[in-house]
Amino acid sequence: MASDRKRRRAWTYTVSFLVLLIALYMSGGIVANLRRVANVVVAPFSWTVGEIARPIGHLFAGAINYSDVVAQNQKLRYQLGIAEQHANQVWSLERQSAELTTKLNVPFIGSLATVAAQVTSLSPTNFSATITISKGRKQGVLVGMPVVANGGLVGIVISAGANASTVQLITDVNSLIGATFGNGNSSLIISGNGLNNGLGATSVPLSDNVAPGTIFSTNGLNGSLYPPGLPIATVTKATLTPGAATFDLTLKPTADLRNLTYVDVLLWEPST
Repeated sequence: MASDRKRRRAWTYTVSFLVLLIALYMSGGIVANLRRVANVVVAPFSWTVGEIARPIGHLFAGAINYSDVVAQNQKLRYQLGIAEQHANQVWSLERQSAELTTKLNVPFIGSLATVAAQVTSLSPTNFSATITISKGRKQGVLVGMPVVANGGLVGIVISAGANASTVQLITDVNSLIGATFGNGNSSLIISGNGLNNGLGATSVPLSDNVAPGTIFSTNGLNGSLYPPGLPIATVTKATLTPGAATFDLTLKPTADLRNLTYVDVLLWEPST
């Protein structure tokens, strides 16, 4: 009896085991079910980690992309700055060329040789009026040479270095210029009255009949500091003292001394 009972129990276990295997096989097998169970258990955690990791990843990606944008923007700004610099240089050169052409349009110098120079500094006071120019002895500029600009006489070189010179303006109080007007039969001395006081001439004979608007130029007499025919100034006022045989003149330089950028040095000396 006991042996029969054992056989029935073993048979039952065997049949149950076979049924279980068949059921697992029909449903996808042990491994598939284990995976399914694992997925059910792990899925909530993996979703949470993914949801947390996704914005962090975007944050890092955004930071990297933002750095690239900043670098590219800086590079573009640099390139734009270089382009603007080149454009400004071209504009400046064109402007200087046009200004040089205008400033040095001085047909009254005739065939005299010249040296073009740029004005590098102004050193005016109420009495002393000078400028510094960018040319000197190495370029042929010597003390005593006249300096002109568009409009007329500017002054005379009073000191010359190797590559720079100092020019005394005609308005300087120490400036004296032999001048004439009209047919050149009459001569007088024009003197500087200081930077802001223009030019003047005194003791002009009544017979000279000088009126406002009359233009005076260098007389070029023997031993003169200037060649003949350089425009100096225009008469703005004639002052007559009652009972006097002469009158005084107030004159304005024909050259614009307040806006000097370029000048011409005449390679001329009184002995030539």
